[in-house]
Amino acid sequence: MNSQLRSGFTLPAPGTHRLLIKNMVCPQCIRVVTEDLTALGLQVHRVVLGEADVSTADGQEPDLEPVRTSLLAAGFALLEDPRAQLVEQIKTLLVTLIHYPEPGPRLLTYSDYLVQHLGRDYHYLSHLFSSEEGLTIEKFIIRQKVERAKELIGYGELSIAQVAGQLGYSSPAHLSRQFGQVTGLTPTEFQRLGPASHARRSLDSLL
Repeated sequence: MNSQLRSGFTLPAPGTHRLLIKNMVCPQCIRVVTEDLTALGLQVHRVVLGEADVSTADGQEPDLEPVRTSLLAAGFALLEDPRAQLVEQIKTLLVTLIHYPEPGPRLLTYSDYLVQHLGRDYHYLSHLFSSEEGLTIEKFIIRQKVERAKELIGYGELSIAQVAGQLGYSSPAHLSRQFGQVTGLTPTEFQRLGPASHARRSLDSLL
């Protein structure tokens, strides 16, 4: 699954055109986007969270108007502004890293991970994200980690301490503190609410 989800932010293959797409946050999104682009007559070469590489039968640039319309109807948005594209890449990298991690320990800090994958100075990325989104990258990370914690708690297979460890918290108390700041509940209180409260919200609803 992770190979489909992860974007290496590599250059598109010759003859293809890369579309950057907002609101792709799960494997289901990949399937829907692939089907929509194929239905428009585009040849779909690669789809991961936040990106799709496509080409046309005649080798020309794709007509973006029907792409915009189709994506919008499915709850997505085509990104064409370079600043918005970079912000969405930041989100996609962080969502993938937190919700769909590779096996084994994470070797890089979040800031180093972004710098490595995007090739930009972290101060610039942080300033851009804050100015475009109205919250810091750090707060976005906390919200995503809390959402992932809610998901793991909802499975009922891990203890709170195990959830904290899996998400890189220094202690269960650290997780509880951030969890309470976001939800107003402790992880244990949230767990007692039952499955009805464990639904995961979309990326946009966290902003």
